[in-house]
Amino acid sequence: MNTKLKIMTWDDAQKTIAQWKAAGEKVVFTNGCFDILHLGHLEYMEQAQALGNRLVVGLNSDASVKRLKGNDRPINEQEVRARMLAALAFVDAVVVFEEDTPQALIEHLIPSVLVKGSDYKIENIVGAETVIKHGGEVKTLTFVDGFSTTSIIEKIKTL
Repeated sequence: MNTKLKIMTWDDAQKTIAQWKAAGEKVVFTNGCFDILHLGHLEYMEQAQALGNRLVVGLNSDASVKRLKGNDRPINEQEVRARMLAALAFVDAVVVFEEDTPQALIEHLIPSVLVKGSDYKIENIVGAETVIKHGGEVKTLTFVDGFSTTSIIEKIKTL
């Protein structure tokens, strides 16, 4: 499959998700910067996908990552990060968002399940209220210890 086809506009993703839901599929959504893809990301997204039939990943744009993480980030540009995510077999769609949070994207897509890491409390997860209001679920997943983009960058700096 051409991985570029999994990278969708907001409207294309909305239409695709509506089709999946009409076919009875449960659509899981998560989001992040995914700057340097690592084992923690893979484990997290595999667990997220297992909560439904389809996994949609909201990806922070380059400008959004820079605002959230600082001027030295992202390491990889959004097109590269989007393609890497799209190449994963368990990711069905990647949608880039410019804002600092995925709130507007979640409101646009209305996934069946919203997933974040266990470092979040459900009541503090952006978009949780929207998903629950539309009959969906919000879940948290445990991270794999010892893996983060920041720790990888720090390790590289010491080499």
